[in-house]
Amino acid sequence: MLLIKGGDLYSPKHVGIRDLLISQGVEKIGTHLDMDCEVIDAEGKLVTPGLIDRHIHVIGGGGEGGFLTQSSRVEPLDLIQGGLTSVVGLLGTDGITRNVDNLVAYAKALKEYGFSVYCMTGSYGYPPVTLTGSVGKDIVFIDEILGCKLALSDHRSSHISYDELLRLASEVRTAGMIGKKVGCLTLHMGDEPYGLDQVFEILKKTSVPVKTFQPTHISRNEKLFEQACEFAKQGGTIDLTCDDPERTAQALEKAMERKVPWDKITISSDGQGSWSQYDKAGNLIKIGTSPVDSIYKQIKYLCQKKSMEFEKALALGTINVATALELYPKKGSLKEHSDADLLIWNRDLSLDTVIAKGKVLMRSGSPVE
Repeated sequence: MLLIKGGDLYSPKHVGIRDLLISQGVEKIGTHLDMDCEVIDAEGKLVTPGLIDRHIHVIGGGGEGGFLTQSSRVEPLDLIQGGLTSVVGLLGTDGITRNVDNLVAYAKALKEYGFSVYCMTGSYGYPPVTLTGSVGKDIVFIDEILGCKLALSDHRSSHISYDELLRLASEVRTAGMIGKKVGCLTLHMGDEPYGLDQVFEILKKTSVPVKTFQPTHISRNEKLFEQACEFAKQGGTIDLTCDDPERTAQALEKAMERKVPWDKITISSDGQGSWSQYDKAGNLIKIGTSPVDSIYKQIKYLCQKKSMEFEKALALGTINVATALELYPKKGSLKEHSDADLLIWNRDLSLDTVIAKGKVLMRSGSPVE
């Protein structure tokens, strides 16, 4: 047991000064709690749920410029310093030299460290790479796997047909129902002009629910962004890659102007994935790696540079993500019976303490060995 005393609690809604008694989960929230156990004094600090990164390349990404451009895996320290207690690992462009077997194996390793780790089967291509030979079986039988990843509207994608996309969406949806998981398609969105056209056609012609499709990188061009805003107004969840704080802040401002429901927007890092630029002939001219701590930095930027309310910014990396992935209320919130994933922030929004399922991973700004 661990007692956190006197912190200003955001659940992520602002609750006020509270004590939290935790083990692997949140046992009790109240005032003036007393227990014969270890105590962390959080007076003068903020207590929030841990951050959730729904799109992170835990075994590395990249490779578009050859083997030397493959990025390395995410280390536990990277997650701790980014305030991440839960992550969703996935493959990127390269579903050839990297596979779902390695992804799930490393997810299990990170879980032993204390983090909550989930995965998406598949990569950019179609048919998807899988662990069991079947997308449906991966989702139903592999605990960590929540759904499938696929690339759309991208020159590196398989340019899946309408019928193929519909069949895959239906398989993912059904497997999610059987496995009691969200069963979603994480859609890497590229720059090609048809954007989300196929998704809108499926939603118009069939009864596949909108929650099945969860597009990311939606601010990469104006047409895609406008489509994504309309998609969110229809009840879908859209994800912004927050590797550039100002650009992401501007996209959020535009989304608010278009009256996109705030709870339908999430942010993710694309951490250890590659960003790349190409010339008109399709030649790679620049490649780099996305940082892992982007969500934490984005929340801090929104509050300190854009004067956004803390609980509103916090929701983008906590409750909104957990709800979209059907992990709420265990994840994304601090209430009795939720998992004890939490952060203690100093008033300047620097991180003081990181706790994952009751295990202290950072204390007083320093990782715990």
